[in-house]
Amino acid sequence: MKKMASIVGARPQFIKAGPVSRIIRKKAHEILIHTGQHYDDNLSRIFFDELGIPQPDYNLEVGSGSHGYQTGLMLERIEKVLLTEKPDCVLVYGDTNSTLAGALAAAKLHIPVGHVEAGLRSFDRDMPEEINRVLVDQCSNWLFCPTKTAVKNLKRGKITGSICLTGDVMFDAAIQFGDMAEKRSTILTDLGLTAKTYCLCTVHRAKSTDIFNHLKGIVQAVGETEERVVFPLHPRTREALKRFGLMELLERSNHVLPLDPVSYLDMIQLEKNAKKILTDSGGIQKEAYFFHVPCITLRDETEWVETVEDGWNILVGTDTGRILQALRTFLPSSKQRFSFGDGHASEKIVTYLFNDIEKKRFDF
Repeated sequence: MKKMASIVGARPQFIKAGPVSRIIRKKAHEILIHTGQHYDDNLSRIFFDELGIPQPDYNLEVGSGSHGYQTGLMLERIEKVLLTEKPDCVLVYGDTNSTLAGALAAAKLHIPVGHVEAGLRSFDRDMPEEINRVLVDQCSNWLFCPTKTAVKNLKRGKITGSICLTGDVMFDAAIQFGDMAEKRSTILTDLGLTAKTYCLCTVHRAKSTDIFNHLKGIVQAVGETEERVVFPLHPRTREALKRFGLMELLERSNHVLPLDPVSYLDMIQLEKNAKKILTDSGGIQKEAYFFHVPCITLRDETEWVETVEDGWNILVGTDTGRILQALRTFLPSSKQRFSFGDGHASEKIVTYLFNDIEKKRFDF
């Protein structure tokens, strides 16, 4: 293989691409395409600087917008780059609009597609991420699965690409960057925090932020609990809190600490030292599991069912009472039993790609 293109656009994808990109660049020329889906410095540029990820070769600067507008503009601009660069294959990550646009652009140009984090299913078609996952899996040549559950989902759905159980690249990243966070992050000292004396809350999904009663349920629970709560606010969440008149309710709680988005290393440090984590993020559910921190998921379903089945994660939705009950009583019910790999998922993904490209073992 001479050249491959990696397409990223949102915070979790920068994290996942970090360990994979380092290995790719030892063997081939990687073209890194940033769609610009996340354009706030704290959600994009800082990750390239802090984690040592190579700066993008292209920044498409798509920005925000409706799903149709955003995905369509990405599709147009990614296609132009792929026509110019002519890569041997394209690698996409996760389940965002950047993932879908990258996979569609490549597939329509008959460029083989690899999907990192394939096979995840929440079985909730109201989630735009679920639509993206299903469509990307359908048009991918390689399906890199983080867990055995993901493999089962693909086989059940009769997906015809090459299904590869690799483990989770976010576990690779957690191993690589966990120690770095301990050495570099000063967030606990800066905020006057000590380990296991606070809960960490993150909210960003549309279903949480765009429905008044859902966001209000979360804010009321965070405000009523006796726990100290650190609450980094995604730009979408901050805007929704202001729009719905809920920011004042949050700020009136003297035990809640709202923050601007923090860097990845600071977030890792906050996660590792939290008493419990409340989140609607799939990635943070996993990181909580990796760092042995109980997780309260502010959703009614999850793509990471292993964390729930193992007793380290509880689904409570956005109901104030259920959230408060979990904050008071939820504790893990067992030692961790599930595997997200051995920390070498990145190497396995690159090996699969290079072997198959060299031997031309892929179909359209």
